[in-house]
Amino acid sequence: MLDVLIVDDSAAIRKILQRVLRQADLPLGQVYEAGDGVEALRALGSQHVDLVFADINMPNMDGLQLLGRIKDAEEWKHVPVIMVTTEGNESKVMAAANLGAAGYVRKPFSAEQFRQTLEGILP
Repeated sequence: MLDVLIVDDSAAIRKILQRVLRQADLPLGQVYEAGDGVEALRALGSQHVDLVFADINMPNMDGLQLLGRIKDAEEWKHVPVIMVTTEGNESKVMAAANLGAAGYVRKPFSAEQFRQTLEGILP
């Protein structure tokens, strides 16, 4: 079972993402939520997480800053981070890849997009 952390400033998007992940037949265990990168770091510090889905554009600490903090931390750097974004801006997608993102999915998303993205990431 995969314990996942969904990081998005929209509670509605977090709920939709949970539903789509279930539709993708992921073996979901615990699903944790955070409204921004600051909350996500708190959650990572107190919960075991196997996979992170993070929006790029958020207040307080955006997804790119969060990704950098995760990849710099010895205890979290192995955790795959999938960026979920409305960004059409390729430079932000490239920045995420350079920081160590395992992949990205564009909004609006589908279960099939998640299956394809996670295919090479999950055992």
